[in-house]
Amino acid sequence: MDATTHVKFAFDKYALDTNLRELRRDGELVAMQPQVFDLLVHLLKHRDHVVSRNDLIALVWGGRTVSDSTLDSRINAARNAIGDCGKEQRLIRTIPRKGLRFVGAVNEHVNGVHPTPEPAEAAAEPVPRPLPLPDRPAIAVLPFDNMSGDQEQEYFSDGISEDIITALSKLRWFFVIARNSSFSYKGKAVHLKQVAAELGVRYVLEGSVRKGGDRVRITAQLNDTATGSHVWAEHYDRDLVDVFAVQDEITDAIVAAIEPQIYAAENFRSRRKPPNSVDAWDLVMRALSHHWRVTRADSAAAQTLLEQAIAIDPNYGQALALIATNRMFGVHLGWADITAVAPIAERAALAAIAADSEDAWAHTALASVYFSTRRLDHALAEFELALQLNPNFSLAQGYYALALSYSGRWQDSYAAAQRAIRQSPRDPSSAIYYGVAAYAQFVGRNYCEAISLAREATRQRGDLSGAYRVLTVAAGMAGKIDVAKAALEELRRTQPNISLAWVATQLPWKLDADREHYLEGFRRAGLE
Repeated sequence: MDATTHVKFAFDKYALDTNLRELRRDGELVAMQPQVFDLLVHLLKHRDHVVSRNDLIALVWGGRTVSDSTLDSRINAARNAIGDCGKEQRLIRTIPRKGLRFVGAVNEHVNGVHPTPEPAEAAAEPVPRPLPLPDRPAIAVLPFDNMSGDQEQEYFSDGISEDIITALSKLRWFFVIARNSSFSYKGKAVHLKQVAAELGVRYVLEGSVRKGGDRVRITAQLNDTATGSHVWAEHYDRDLVDVFAVQDEITDAIVAAIEPQIYAAENFRSRRKPPNSVDAWDLVMRALSHHWRVTRADSAAAQTLLEQAIAIDPNYGQALALIATNRMFGVHLGWADITAVAPIAERAALAAIAADSEDAWAHTALASVYFSTRRLDHALAEFELALQLNPNFSLAQGYYALALSYSGRWQDSYAAAQRAIRQSPRDPSSAIYYGVAAYAQFVGRNYCEAISLAREATRQRGDLSGAYRVLTVAAGMAGKIDVAKAALEELRRTQPNISLAWVATQLPWKLDADREHYLEGFRRAGLE
């Protein structure tokens, strides 16, 4: 069929004219981009067989290099233009591992000739419908590629993948595909869209391991298959002194890094949804993004969103846990009155545990309530349980460090804060962890180190009242009165209600000596 051939296709409620380059639905013109129109024409002309993705690229883009996400966006646009979608595939069907085929009934007019109408085409082979996505982020971890050229190293790359699957499975807010299903793709060149459809996931983690001598490089990349975008990527270079220790370290690093990245991606996704399609999970993700900003206004915004989530589902554990955590953190930063907030937060935390007793977030929430209400031994026990459930939960690790410091265990506190920082170096809460580490050093009378850590916390977040409190008292005790006074001015900006009385009554020390030590630092800075 040459370029001058005039062809009209009629299918479903649509008519496509190749000469006029128009697609109409019931006589109404349907707007289409030129590449989308060409793609649809090609599928219609070659509907007697499966068209490979390479064939589409060769025709529509002239063989130029095109990303999978670009091709997928044009395919989706073609489906949308003719009232089809990737879930139903009534007209344009994806044949796994082969390509695409137009399977609707078509009447074709070539230069005015009207051939006999075609029956609707049965699928060339049975095509399973894509699995529906669960009600929480679903992730598959593909077997990491062994790039070492040594089959004996296969155990190491497989071990990394298996350990990541195990560690991610402890995150109760995610749906993680089991090892055997993910490993069915081992050694196969598969498109991530295919993996997503067959396993029913949105996120796919892939990676590689390259070993040379006594060194190993591990790369990992988290992909959002719905958009074709890369959510996160990183590489790790390590000495192979202890193979299994390296395997554990890399697993912990990857899991701790991708957790907040998925939350951020989910928040971004939820904000693109129409208001009438927002569900409780979307509201929790939006609230979490506000919670991490650690400002009074964002804390209030998070509470509003979480209350909306609870209105949709009163037993939604994730929302209940975050309500309690957010409220109690507001108490610690001086934004809320503990007598008004603590009973509400405790009820929410207990309800979260009742909803899912294996959720580390729920136990962290209850620990936060116990901490601010001076039940420090109970707080430590709940934080430790949360960390048993999810050892890579940096937020629990950081708050655990805070409870340790107020219990007088400053060395344990500093070690826990350092673990939180190392577990998630790009965490939105890392400024808080630096502030906690600073306070641990203050309790240990290491004032210069406390000042340095507090300054790093305020460098990352210029509105973090807890960090300015530590900077003020550490500088005061170190005799750096000018620094202490300047820090106190910044503290008054972020926490206007700061006073010696507030400090003495609102913060939950176990030891009177630690309270007096803190108050003395403030007195030297000039706080009344």
